[in-house]
Amino acid sequence: MAAGKDLQLVAVGSVSVAVLRELEAPIQSVLGIGTYLGKVPLGTPTYAFNKDRSQYHTTAIMRRLLTIKDPGALNIMGVTDGDLFTPDTPLVFGEADRDSHVSVMSLFRIKGESELARRRVAVEAVHQAGHLVGLSYCEDTRCVMSLASTLAEAERRQLQLCNNCRNELVRIRR
Repeated sequence: MAAGKDLQLVAVGSVSVAVLRELEAPIQSVLGIGTYLGKVPLGTPTYAFNKDRSQYHTTAIMRRLLTIKDPGALNIMGVTDGDLFTPDTPLVFGEADRDSHVSVMSLFRIKGESELARRRVAVEAVHQAGHLVGLSYCEDTRCVMSLASTLAEAERRQLQLCNNCRNELVRIRR
């Protein structure tokens, strides 16, 4: 992986550059991949809004992110403050598509001013980036790669990989 061009972070909606900058260090330290801020933010994704659900469809946002992915970037992750969904779930904190190297995560249900909220956001960013580099969901509920469908499950995850996922990351990089 080319350091610095591994993951392009993009604001979607009214997410600040400061929030994106806070995600760089955790992604770098846990996954060992370089991040950088995309120069082109995406506005509020009205094209992805489902009025019946009052939520934004992840796939539509991810498709739009691909149109602004820098040529040298291996992966792109959008960070939005909108509430996300996929058709078969009431809510998601984020979604990643390994094949197209794109992901989106939402601050909507996990943000806040507390240290716990900032940790939740960092954990979700590392989780989505982990999928982009090839990691799957983990059975260890404390692992950053564990699936979280509720806030309680999201808070149980730690900002680190379990031994199995750490070994898998080493294997992927070979």
